[in-house]
Amino acid sequence: MFIAATIAVLAALTLTVSRAILGPTVFDRVLAGNSVGTLAILLLAVVGFLTGRPEWLDIALTYALLNIIGTLAVLKFFRYGDLAYDDEDGA
Repeated sequence: MFIAATIAVLAALTLTVSRAILGPTVFDRVLAGNSVGTLAILLLAVVGFLTGRPEWLDIALTYALLNIIGTLAVLKFFRYGDLAYDDEDGA
């Protein structure tokens, strides 16, 4: 059953990478990049379970945090054009 789940995640990963490459807008590509990160987390968890190595789940959780922070940084960059933008005037 877990091997079937791994194959399904790999198929979804292939489709998501194609959307990231062919996406007509920047936001389609950002969403596809976030989905690739989520599918990679699922793949790490399933393969870690299949091989009997629970430490892979720790790697998957760390990657999840990096995925969230990276997506927020990219969206902030596209909205403001700068990652150091703040709402204060001149200071």
